[in-house]
Amino acid sequence: MDKQIFESMTLCPLDGRYSGIKEELGDYFSEFALVKNRVFVETQWLRFLIENVDNEILAQFNKEEMHIIEDIGYNFDYEGFMRVKEIEATTRHDVKAVEYFIDETLKDLDYDYLISFVHIGCTSEDINNTSYACMIKNGLQKVWLPKAKQLRDIMDKWANEHKDDAMLAHTHGQPATPTTIGKEFKVYAYRMTSSIENIESIPIKAKFNGATGNYSAILTAFPNLDWPSLSKKFVEEYLGLTFNPLTTQIESHDYTCHILDGIRHFNNIVVDFDVDMWLYISMEYFKQIPVQGEVGSSTMPHKVNPIRFENSEANIDMSNNICIALSNKLPKSRMQRDLSDSSSQRNLGLAFGYSLQAMNETINGLAKCVVNKDKLASDLNDKWEVLAEPIQTMLRKYGVPDAYDTLKALTRGKSISREDIIKFAESLDMLSDEDRATLVNMTPASYIGKASELADIKLKD
Repeated sequence: MDKQIFESMTLCPLDGRYSGIKEELGDYFSEFALVKNRVFVETQWLRFLIENVDNEILAQFNKEEMHIIEDIGYNFDYEGFMRVKEIEATTRHDVKAVEYFIDETLKDLDYDYLISFVHIGCTSEDINNTSYACMIKNGLQKVWLPKAKQLRDIMDKWANEHKDDAMLAHTHGQPATPTTIGKEFKVYAYRMTSSIENIESIPIKAKFNGATGNYSAILTAFPNLDWPSLSKKFVEEYLGLTFNPLTTQIESHDYTCHILDGIRHFNNIVVDFDVDMWLYISMEYFKQIPVQGEVGSSTMPHKVNPIRFENSEANIDMSNNICIALSNKLPKSRMQRDLSDSSSQRNLGLAFGYSLQAMNETINGLAKCVVNKDKLASDLNDKWEVLAEPIQTMLRKYGVPDAYDTLKALTRGKSISREDIIKFAESLDMLSDEDRATLVNMTPASYIGKASELADIKLKD
């Protein structure tokens, strides 16, 4: 089927309109990725048994040929995937289909004697939870976190480049103490850094302990081995995950919820920025660069809409809602096991995918923006009343008890000019010449405190 026709028939925009996300995440959260990781875990388990369990059957294997066993997982391809699906059509069990696929492969490789050790001591959830953990680990480390850091770095670059660009701030939507473009961007870059650190600190856990988490089956066959220690070694050294020692049949998914909550928190930082940019653009603090041939409105030719930030906001809503749904569902399982988590987990890629799309939209939105310095200067020059704050603070220094009320009477609800401020400052006989000069020479654009220096604060990598 033609790619364009195929994309027009998809139900999810991540497979169609935003298919670039599928290309980024497909290796980590697709059905193929799930099956490939199952094959990887099963073959690593066989390798682990050969290398760590004293058994005469396993001892027949020449360990110098271990790469052949490992390559079953490493080189798993779409032909293998289709064979697994063909087997599954008969078994009606996805993990058993993987086991039978490996059995067939071992037979073709003349390792028939190893077949009985494939999946030995395992329940399906041993394979599934480790597979999803590998998928989440790789999806985070190779796709989501690099994108989050790219966005953070772009914010940091803006902060450094515009640290001295004074801007009228707005609290409660009203003109407030001026700041700089750079400092406000640095706030977001810092928040993103903290959020990324929190996600990176979450250990990705897995269990490998049988049907109800007690090692019962594998202990029956090998009663003299320390299976909790061996399972920990397998999970951590062979799979690169963190061992969860206490579970029912399922790994409890708590770490997954922490990661989803972390992504949702990062998303909310991004959408907070998106909304601010939307407002700043509407106030003309930023101009959007027109793109040749691009249409802003179907009827108003003059418009350049902030659609990237709006699209980001919409995709974040989708990601957040999926994160919430999964975080609410996954920690709950009836007694030792039910299958509701299995169906839910298949949507993990959507939570990651919509978040990625949102970040792409924000990055693309910023690429079309430039600071409108003329508008920044104009708005600052129209709001001399914001200097009521430093003047009344100076008066407090001299013990004036009604300083706040005095400045409120002078400025509240009024348009104040530079001349008004200078006249009032010069009338303050109690001030030293130095302090009076400070107030007389102050402008809204210069009243930015440490904003430029704050924008220079170095972030952790």
